Amino acid sequence: MEIRKVQITGGLSYIVSLPKQWIRDAKIQKNDPVGLVVQPDGSLLITPKIGGESAQRTRVFEVGAATDRTYLLRLLIGAYIAGFAIIRLDSKGRMPPFILQLVREFTQMAIGQEVIGETDTSITIKDLLNPAEMPFENTIRRMHLLARGMQQDAMVAIRGHDAALADDVVARDTEVDRLHWLVARQDNLIMSDATLARRMEIPVARAAYCFQVSRIIERIADHATRTAHNALLLIDRDIEAATLDRMDEASALALQIFSWSMEAFHTGEIEKANTTLERVRDLEEMTREIDTRVLRFEAVKAIPTGQVADSIRRIGEYSGDICESVINYTVGQTA
Repeated sequence: MEIRKVQITGGLSYIVSLPKQWIRDAKIQKNDPVGLVVQPDGSLLITPKIGGESAQRTRVFEVGAATDRTYLLRLLIGAYIAGFAIIRLDSKGRMPPFILQLVREFTQMAIGQEVIGETDTSITIKDLLNPAEMPFENTIRRMHLLARGMQQDAMVAIRGHDAALADDVVARDTEVDRLHWLVARQDNLIMSDATLARRMEIPVARAAYCFQVSRIIERIADHATRTAHNALLLIDRDIEAATLDRMDEASALALQIFSWSMEAFHTGEIEKANTTLERVRDLEEMTREIDTRVLRFEAVKAIPTGQVADSIRRIGEYSGDICESVINYTVGQTA
């Protein structure tokens, strides 16, 4: 940290000199304007970015016939989440057809990504989404509704032996993933450009908090997907009515805890978050009872039924994690 003394000029204005190396790196010339942004903690952000637009960062990947498809997809998702505005794939020879197909899949998976240029040896993908048009709160609300509906339908699929509904739940997990990637991307963009937080009207700390909750919801959706996979394993198996009823009761409680945790998140009610945490113990008792019942089943039914009970318990526990995040964040903001 460089320490600079505040001086007074003309008896009216307070001034402080700026580091010469920073001026050179930012290519600031005499009489160029800079932006001053007061941060929530009282510190002052000085930035050469005053036009309201973030820098258009570009990431380039060299690809070819030997490129691993899964690895490249992970790279594309990583570049998207990292906040690169432009992603370019370059090939020394003609672009392999499987890469063209992969790019199409990626642009369908990632929100705001579109191919803006394509030649025999190069593909350029650009982010066309204005981050301010997708507020964190709205995205997280959508994720909550999707994940909740997935678990509800997965349980219906178990009772109704409905393979089509279970498959639909599995397919919906992609929608939750792409929304989580969007939250992760926006959080990274804000971390690298504090002026974006001002344009989105969200403090940097709140953005990180939203990312944390988004990640938990994505895991809850994963367990709803796991429930759907186990529903498929139980399609031709009958489970006694009493056990099914208990599983439905446990799932309903888990989803109620989930909804309560999200209410606490949106309102910042510490007391509600704390009360909701207490209900997780009730859910754990219910799932233990289901596990005891499952011990009487033959293995082909016991294993998937036990995994469903475990996923129900994990949904409740992850919801408890949201409540803990609410308490930690809210206490920190009100200190």
